[in-house]
Amino acid sequence: MQHPALHKWEKLLKQLLDEVDDALEDQFGSSWQRHPARPERGSTANKAHDGLFDITANFSLGIGSEIGRGYSIDIHIATLDSISTDLRRTIENTALNIIREKLPEHFPERSLSISRDGSLLKLHGDLSLGHSETK
Repeated sequence: MQHPALHKWEKLLKQLLDEVDDALEDQFGSSWQRHPARPERGSTANKAHDGLFDITANFSLGIGSEIGRGYSIDIHIATLDSISTDLRRTIENTALNIIREKLPEHFPERSLSISRDGSLLKLHGDLSLGHSETK
């Protein structure tokens, strides 16, 4: 069972990441050959399961992190082709900038940031689920 506020939060985050996926597909989608087992962009009901990119967010308590708790953003590129470290960094920076731009649209009443945390991208700030009402 999942807290309703957490479900809403994760749904909004998924919508944001889907927009980032679309932008990366538009910009870089034809740069490499898709993994042979990966369906073509737009052919499944979930952007995480098709196209060149799979972007996920996983909550981290932030132990050993400079930033602390937050959501680590993982950008998986579904290809067997070699991708240079510099190009991977360019893709990550593009995603970081898109997320930074779109955070206020998706989470207008929260103070959230996206930053590099070592080698990771991390969404951090007001991750609260609100207050429960007691009677």
